[in-house]
Amino acid sequence: MSNNDSLLAKRVVVTGGTGFLGSRVVARLKARGYSQVIPVLHAEFDLVHGHDVDRLYRELRPQILIHLAAVVGGIEANSKNPAQFFYENLMMGMNLIEGARFAGLEKFVQTGTVCSYPKFTPVPFKEENLWNGYPEETNAPYGIAKKALLVQAQAYREQYGLNAIYLLPVNLYGPGDNFDPRSSHVIPALIKKFVDAQEQNASAVEVWGSGNATREFLYVEDATEGIILATERYQGAEPVNLGSGQEISIRDLATLIQTETGFTGQIIWNATKPDGQPRRALNTDRAAEFFGFRAQMDFKEGLRNTIEWYRTWRATQVPEVINQT
Repeated sequence: MSNNDSLLAKRVVVTGGTGFLGSRVVARLKARGYSQVIPVLHAEFDLVHGHDVDRLYRELRPQILIHLAAVVGGIEANSKNPAQFFYENLMMGMNLIEGARFAGLEKFVQTGTVCSYPKFTPVPFKEENLWNGYPEETNAPYGIAKKALLVQAQAYREQYGLNAIYLLPVNLYGPGDNFDPRSSHVIPALIKKFVDAQEQNASAVEVWGSGNATREFLYVEDATEGIILATERYQGAEPVNLGSGQEISIRDLATLIQTETGFTGQIIWNATKPDGQPRRALNTDRAAEFFGFRAQMDFKEGLRNTIEWYRTWRATQVPEVINQT
């Protein structure tokens, strides 16, 4: 499959198509010249239920399906909702892949997660390390559910000839991210803490963990490009990492966000809270080799864009009115 006129005419359905990542994938596909791009709305199709997935294939008639819908969150959300994160992510993917073979889908794009990697994976993570141990406990149900979909995609390719590819993105960040502290990932959670503390003249900000764990982050626009390039160019069965190839400790990340937000108070590390996986950083050679993807966004610039967006968005929110009657 190449990016030519026949490809641009395909009906491309994007689950999670109105979300943080999905909305950008939809917009960029349209900007690239794709004439039939259809975002899937949760209100119209609940992908956890097979009958809704059957109806999706029947009514939307996709030729290419990019599956981005997911139930996601940070350490706290994963710890509080392990069963939900396991069941709903597994069922959405299973239903869609099973439906794809009956619908005669031309290509299925499944996004996995860096959380599927074993807790103690040699850095940088290579795709062949994926099965060498159990994931970090706080997000294992989510990671295992997503990894099971790799097995399904490969099995369906072998038995039914389904052209299903599997991508492993690291944690995303960028303007429009989820800043709800009950479910947000580390970058939006820290940005919110520092911006709010600065505006409230707080003397300190508490951050979970020891600060020693490391993470890698991918700007949402880079992730968008990677997914589309893979959709257009990659036909293989093997999973492919999507990342920036840059590792940073949570301590350094917090200090950087503190500086970029202008907060001058103290950082208090709450070591009673979990760090999560000790280290995360990806080897991204496969993405470069198989479909020419390399992340472009400078990390500091991406953080500044995200902080600016959050400040602008926060200023538009109506303060909660407390009923004192």
